[in-house]
Amino acid sequence: MTPDQKELVTATVSTLKEHGVLLTTHFYRRMFEHNPELKNVFNMGNQQNGKQQMALALAVLAYAEHIEDPSVLVPAVTKIGHKHVSLDIRPEHYAIVGRHLIASIAEVLGEAATPALLDAWATAYGELASLMSGLESGLYQKAVNQEGGWTGWRPFTVKRKVEESAEITSFYLYPTDGGKVADYLPGQYVSLRLFLPELNLFQPRQYSLSSAPNGEYYRISVKKEAGSQHPDGLISNRLHDFVPEGGIVELGAPAGDFTLDVTKPTPVVLVSGGVGQTPLLSMLDYLVTSGSKREVVWVHGSRNPRVHAFREPVAALAARHEQVQHHVFYDTPATGSDEAEAGHYAGFVDLRKLNGGTLMPEADYYVCGPAPFIRKQVQDLAALGVPRESIHFEEFGPATLSV
Repeated sequence: MTPDQKELVTATVSTLKEHGVLLTTHFYRRMFEHNPELKNVFNMGNQQNGKQQMALALAVLAYAEHIEDPSVLVPAVTKIGHKHVSLDIRPEHYAIVGRHLIASIAEVLGEAATPALLDAWATAYGELASLMSGLESGLYQKAVNQEGGWTGWRPFTVKRKVEESAEITSFYLYPTDGGKVADYLPGQYVSLRLFLPELNLFQPRQYSLSSAPNGEYYRISVKKEAGSQHPDGLISNRLHDFVPEGGIVELGAPAGDFTLDVTKPTPVVLVSGGVGQTPLLSMLDYLVTSGSKREVVWVHGSRNPRVHAFREPVAALAARHEQVQHHVFYDTPATGSDEAEAGHYAGFVDLRKLNGGTLMPEADYYVCGPAPFIRKQVQDLAALGVPRESIHFEEFGPATLSV
C-alpha cells in the first residue's frame, strides 16, 4: 500500500468505531443474498445473535488502526486462520468476501466512499487476504503431511455416546473409512458439520477435543441447550437427540491455537467454567497419560453437582496422581457433604480462595468458559501478579472479548 492509501484507511477509523456493525451487517446481508451457498459455511446462529457481525466489525477496525504495522495482529490472524482451515475456507472464498465488502463500504458510506478510498480499502483487503491465504496454506499442508491427516470434510461414525452429566454427553468419533486420525495438540478443536432440514443448510460448529490424542478416535463433549430452537443450539441438540450410536457426522481436521505448551516444565493451572472445561480436559489427560511430572492445579466452576460433567473421573485422577490438585466451585452446592469436602467451595470461581490467595507466579494459566467468566479470571490473575504472557484463554464462538 502507498502512504496515501494507508492514510485514507486510517481516516476511516472513527467511522468504523461508530458504524462498524452497521457496515458488517449490511455486508453479510448482501453476501448471503448474492451468494446463498455461503450460508452452508457460516454459523447462522452467530448471524442471528449478532456475534459474527460484531466480531468482523472489531477485526476490520483493528486492521484499520494498525495498518502501519499489521504485525501486531499476528496472534488474532493466526486464531482466525485456524478457524478458517477447520471450515475448509479456500482462496476463492476471499475473492467473494472482498467483492461484497468493498461494495458494502460504497453502499453504506455513500458519497463519502470516494474512488480513492475504495481503491485503498481494496488494496488493504487484498494484502490481508494474501496474508491469510498464505498462513492457511501452511496449515493445510501441515494437516495432510501427518499420518491420518486430511483437509476438507471427512465422515466419522459415532461409536459411543456417554452421558457425563444432566447436560453434557461425550461422543466418541471414529473415521468411517477405518483409517487413522491425526494427532493434535491438547486444547485444539474440530469443526463438525450436519445437515439441518429445518434450515435446508449444512451447518458447522466447533467442539473442543476433550481427551488426549490417541490415533484412533476423537472425543467431543457437548452441552445440550435445553429447549433451544435457536440456531445457536440446533447442532448441539441434534447431536443429542437425533444422532444415534452408529450415526455419521463430518469433521474438519483438528485446529486451534489455544494449546498446552508441551515443551515447558512449568506448573499448569487449568481454570474452567461449565462446558469450558472440555479443552482443559484434553490438557489434563495429556499431562497425566504422558507421564509428565509438572504440577497441575485443576479449578472448575459449575452451577451445581447435577450438571457437573466429569466430576468423578477428574476427582479419581487427582486422587491417583499426587502432582494434581483438584478444586471445585458450585454456585448452589447440593445439601449434604459436598460443601464440606476438601477442595470444594460455594459460589463462583474465586482464585483468591486457593492456597490463601497465593498463586504460583511461575505457572502457566489456561482459562476457558463464558466470556464474563474469562474476563473475571484474567482480571483476578493480573491483580494477583500473574504476568500477562502466562495467561492463556479461549473464547468459544467469534472473538469479541477484550481483557
